[in-house]
Amino acid sequence: MEDVGIGWIGAIVIGGIAGWLAEKITGSNMGLITNIILGVIGAGIATWLFGMLGIRIGGPIWLGYLVSGFVGACVLILATRILAPGRWRA
Repeated sequence: MEDVGIGWIGAIVIGGIAGWLAEKITGSNMGLITNIILGVIGAGIATWLFGMLGIRIGGPIWLGYLVSGFVGACVLILATRILAPGRWRA
C-alpha cells in the first residue's frame, strides 16, 4: 500500500499556518514567505526528530504535519535568535 501524503499545495498551506502560529507564539515579526519556509522546513526537522525519539502523532495526516511544522518552526526561530540576535523581533 502506498504512503499517502498531503501534496505540495497542502504542504505550503499547512506550512504557512504552522509558521504563522510559531510567529505569534514566539513574538517574531516575519512575512508570509518566511512563515511558509519555516513551517515546511520545520516540519521536516521535527518529523525527523520525533522519529528519532519514537514520538508518533495520531489523527489525520495534516494534523501531524501542522504540529511538526509548528514545533520545528519554533525551534528554527529560537535558533535564529541565538545565532543572529535582533532578527525577526517585533
